[in-house]
Amino acid sequence: MHSRLLEKYGVITKVAGSDYNFRYQTAGSKVADDMNRLLNEIDSDKPDEIYTGQQVHSANVTYADGSNGDSFVFGKTFKETDGLLTDKKRVGLLIKYADCTPIILYDPVHEILVNVHSGWRGTTQRITTKAIEKMISKYNTDPKTLIAYVGPSIDQDNYEVGPEVYEAFAGFAERDQFFRKTGAKYKMSMTDANLSILKEAGIKNENIEVERASTFTDKRLHSARGEGASYQLNGLFAMMS
Repeated sequence: MHSRLLEKYGVITKVAGSDYNFRYQTAGSKVADDMNRLLNEIDSDKPDEIYTGQQVHSANVTYADGSNGDSFVFGKTFKETDGLLTDKKRVGLLIKYADCTPIILYDPVHEILVNVHSGWRGTTQRITTKAIEKMISKYNTDPKTLIAYVGPSIDQDNYEVGPEVYEAFAGFAERDQFFRKTGAKYKMSMTDANLSILKEAGIKNENIEVERASTFTDKRLHSARGEGASYQLNGLFAMMS
């Protein structure tokens, strides 16, 4: 899987699914082998640097300049970071996830690339909004020109949450469009929750590409809910070529 829309703008993307495992806690240094395999499979020269983050379901978005960050088993990493932003070509950004939503933002005018991990906590904190605000303040980005790719996450039918999650989205005007009540609990569409944020920010419908494959039902992808405690992690890679 990859973004055909971003490909038109020279942005290389790849969803690395069930054939990979980017969960360092279980795979250890083998994640570097999977990163090398991913790079060998993309139709591009290898990046000058690769970044990932210690994802903690925050709304933190960190700038990657190709030299900052802490050393990792591959490339560099940032502590407590769920979003990566760069204005450098040939700097790869990798987000790791299982059932959460990975989102790429690209400003084709100023050539700015963002890759974020948006679980339900990150979504309530509007990590994507914070990334866009950072693009606006630092680069004068116009949201109407942004290109967005919403990667595969868990589908609504298989994502049951408690009322505390529903209440956490009280500030979302379109909340009842991405929650469905089922008895004492709710079924939530993470994809549609994040789409509401993108559209609220001013991104045009025609500039948004959505991958509706479900991490829970599609065997090409890892799912935390499907795999249990020993779950593995997918990766979403993005780089300006």
